[in-house]
Amino acid sequence: MVAYIIMAIIAYLIGSVNFSIIISKKVAGFDVREKGSGNAGTTNMLRSVGKGAALLTLICDILKGVVSILIAIAIGSIVKDIDKSLLVQVAGIAVVLGHTFPIFFGFKGGKGVATALGVLLMSNWQIGLICLVFGLVLIILTRMVSLGSCAAAVLFPVLTIFIKEHYIVVGGTDYLIYSIILAIIVLYNHRANIKRIMEGKENRISFK
Repeated sequence: MVAYIIMAIIAYLIGSVNFSIIISKKVAGFDVREKGSGNAGTTNMLRSVGKGAALLTLICDILKGVVSILIAIAIGSIVKDIDKSLLVQVAGIAVVLGHTFPIFFGFKGGKGVATALGVLLMSNWQIGLICLVFGLVLIILTRMVSLGSCAAAVLFPVLTIFIKEHYIVVGGTDYLIYSIILAIIVLYNHRANIKRIMEGKENRISFK
């Protein structure tokens, strides 16, 4: 139990390092949460700061998920008699929660999509790639990042039911509940976007 708690704390703290806030203050001299949608994430960085800052934010947020899962694997290889798959799942959920509710920034963070992507690609690269491509296609077709993100989040649990290979840790705790929890977190963070989508008022990005 101690190992799971330690992993959760480590992953949460990693997630709490919000790069969009740090980068926006460094590059543009303001907190990105004070501009645009008020969200501390890649899309608002793109609109409020610029492409370079948004790309750097995206990479850093994805790496938070990647690093957290790698630490879980490392701890799992050291601690005996532990459910390694559960340890991975604890890390994945905790890092996304950290990104959403960062202790270092007043518990007001981003929506967790990029960090969840890093977690997903590490947890199961096949499912991760399918969700990524599916989400990107929807974003390109609709120009709504939120729609692609939410659809990919919903697809994750569905794929988990049918795909039983390529998990970073096989055996132990099943990944279905894990996938549902991550999907719920992402959908909850997009609740305002979902409402605007249903009303036909959601903001669209430009590819120019």
